[in-house]
Amino acid sequence: MPIPDFQSIMLPLLELTAYGAEHRSADAGAALADRFGLTPAERAQLLPSGRQATFSNRLLWASSYLRNAGLLESTGRGRFRITDKGRTALAEKPARIDIKFLLRYPEFVAFRSRTGKPPGPTAPVTPAEQTPEEAFESAYQSLRVTVEQDLLERVRKMPPWRFEQLVLQLMLAMGYGGPQESAGHVTSMSGDEGVDGVINEDRLGLDTIYLQAKRWEAQVGRPIVQAFAGSLDGKHARKGVMITTSTFSSDARAFVKGIEKRIVLIDGAELSRLMFDFGVGVADAARPYVLKRVDLDFFEDA
Repeated sequence: MPIPDFQSIMLPLLELTAYGAEHRSADAGAALADRFGLTPAERAQLLPSGRQATFSNRLLWASSYLRNAGLLESTGRGRFRITDKGRTALAEKPARIDIKFLLRYPEFVAFRSRTGKPPGPTAPVTPAEQTPEEAFESAYQSLRVTVEQDLLERVRKMPPWRFEQLVLQLMLAMGYGGPQESAGHVTSMSGDEGVDGVINEDRLGLDTIYLQAKRWEAQVGRPIVQAFAGSLDGKHARKGVMITTSTFSSDARAFVKGIEKRIVLIDGAELSRLMFDFGVGVADAARPYVLKRVDLDFFEDA
């Protein structure tokens, strides 16, 4: 079955603690994963950030909301148990415990107010399928896609000489070449919407990478890539990077996989992603946001 949303985890989690014994988060997670029939792949599925398992994150938020409503209480690092209020809630035999259910508790209403949500039963709730962290990441990914699309549109409108500079800037930002003046340079200024350049693979210049960029709208096919591979022989080069603002055909990609030379193909979508990741053509937002979590080691030592 699909990974349950964090609100759907609340009632099973509270039922797991019904007998009052102290529970460890890891044990509760394993037991609930079994209860929901999650596959190994679903248990291992990560958030878009790649830093935490999706089910573990949703379990964490379910536990947090129940604690803020006073139905669970923390008993130590990664440990918790049910409260008398939690037992009373279970005695009602609710079909579901979710945010709407928790709004009956003043402690939870106060918690919602502190997080910027309007208090009271008419307050809008978090979408059932997302934890607050997932909602943050979803918003971030949406903003990122918008920025990347805008980047690619602007790159496609660049004059050829500016696109040549961009290619070298990006390679340098990715760590190629090093800081010296001879780290990379443009070797052709033909104005044919392409760029030939050479950049050191490392700071010592032990190897070089041959660059070619195509500021095209049409798809780049195998003949163009094959010609680029042939040009490497004349440069005595073994490695190359071809960048286009459009796309590569499947034949072109199959060709580079079958040759001895190492040629990397970067299409427009990948180009904009790399620009975003390595800070080329983008600036930090006026108000950056940094996600923080409680440092459990700090409180354990205390």
